[in-house]
Amino acid sequence: MKSLLSANSAPEQRKAGPLLAIASGKGGVGKTVIAGALASCFAARGERTLLVDGDLGMANIDVQLGLHPRGDLAGVMAGQISLAEAVSCVSGGADMAGGFDVIAGRSGSASLAGLDPAGAARLSAGIAAASMTYDRTLIDLAAGADRATIRLAAAADDVLLVISDEPTSLTDAYAFVKLLRLRDEGAAPFVLVNNATDEASAKMAYTSFSRTCESFLGFIPPLAGIVRRDVSVGKAIRQQTALNVSAPGSPAFTDIKAVAGFLAVGAETAYA
Repeated sequence: MKSLLSANSAPEQRKAGPLLAIASGKGGVGKTVIAGALASCFAARGERTLLVDGDLGMANIDVQLGLHPRGDLAGVMAGQISLAEAVSCVSGGADMAGGFDVIAGRSGSASLAGLDPAGAARLSAGIAAASMTYDRTLIDLAAGADRATIRLAAAADDVLLVISDEPTSLTDAYAFVKLLRLRDEGAAPFVLVNNATDEASAKMAYTSFSRTCESFLGFIPPLAGIVRRDVSVGKAIRQQTALNVSAPGSPAFTDIKAVAGFLAVGAETAYA
């Protein structure tokens, strides 16, 4: 099935940097599923990929992927283990082409959720150091726009902002971008419209959001892609399995592969 994103959908043809933060203004838009699926797509493209659970207090990547990590970010921040020692491996599935590494967070960890600016800076520096041995590092940020989340987003090379067509998603996503631009006035996050019922509603949501950013913040965020609503996603979550393993031919994963291509090489090459 063809991806919803066509070659002329993106207003800016550039590729994402090697340290990519994945954000959302609100929870429930599918950000973590997108993060895991993108990691497998980058790995399948031949990039050595690391996915870091940067949700500082409500981490769940390990649960979604069925992992039993030896360590996590809380242990790293406590000085008990190094970032390298906290790495777990995710299988690439039948063709073994999409395997990647994960550093899990710890759900309900006050030491991470209440991270002060100095602690957030140390965490950012640690993630940056760990990423030096990878071609691509993804950080799955907490939903919302608290100070630690914005600091981690600003430290990344690029940000992918996951939205849906719900009004609250668009409002909260704008608040995230506004705070990010206050910290880094040159920040221009990519936008991904997730769980789209159809192409028209997804493009309408993106157009509304981009016009708001243009009117009040002076920039148009590039559209990285549209991911269709797909029952395979819910099944993968319930099975605690990566989407590339449970449903590699699904419409959602097809769309996410197209997004990965856009982010890795730019729109012109990805959709040629």
